[in-house]
Amino acid sequence: MIEILGISKKYDRRTYALNEINASLKERVTTVIGRNGAGKTTLIRILSTQLTPTSGTAVIEGLDILKETKKVRQIISSIPQESQLIGILSPLEQMQLYLMARGFSSSQAKEESKYALDELEMYAYRNAPSDTLSGGMKRKVFVAMALASKAPIIFLDEPTTGLDPLSRIEVWSAIKRLSSKIILTTHYMEEAQELSNEVMVIDQGNIMTHGTIESLLSAFNGMMRAEKLDGAEYDIKIANVAIKYIGKERVDEFVKKGYDIKRVNLDDIFLSRGEILES
Repeated sequence: MIEILGISKKYDRRTYALNEINASLKERVTTVIGRNGAGKTTLIRILSTQLTPTSGTAVIEGLDILKETKKVRQIISSIPQESQLIGILSPLEQMQLYLMARGFSSSQAKEESKYALDELEMYAYRNAPSDTLSGGMKRKVFVAMALASKAPIIFLDEPTTGLDPLSRIEVWSAIKRLSSKIILTTHYMEEAQELSNEVMVIDQGNIMTHGTIESLLSAFNGMMRAEKLDGAEYDIKIANVAIKYIGKERVDEFVKKGYDIKRVNLDDIFLSRGEILES
């Protein structure tokens, strides 16, 4: 389990990237979602000991990230969004170097690398130059690194950003094979829906809502989402799109008004910032 204890991060006198947030991450896969600049990557970097908070701390598997940093690093693996493979090296070579840097022997690193690449259906490409791989294959190599590390806790920062739909599904499949506790960030609501046991919504450095997808959706109490360009009735308006949450008994009423009716999903948790809305 990960306990976040009053973590703040201030980059200048006025701007808090994180504002005294507290949370217990108990589920196997936790997804952190929010707008650009909401504080997602800052949180991941702090939890993975790459960045020091302005105040507060976190406890990962009983270890304080500030007081026991070296021990924390032994049980985590972090794959940043900006990670890039070295083009002339093969996936097998990349992984061996990574694992040896984590303390594996040369023979252990080779064995674990081959196993992980095979598990993620990348074994046939183990000796190919990395710059010949597709974007999805490159991200799968990073997931293979996390798998081979055998780390109990894995941080994935926007693992599928910029990938085409097929590559994204390939990476999802790879992530599902990990048995570790995973904390990931994403902009894709369908990705969070596909992979997560719990979701945390961050906005302007604050946690707006946090819980299992089922519990968060239950706040809508069976409502439907009605949306329309330039609609007069709305709970949320984004640009010229009006969104109104309604009970099922009002569906016909809003259809007649020209609204499109959709089922409530994880998009609505993000759009409403977790607020319980009245129908």
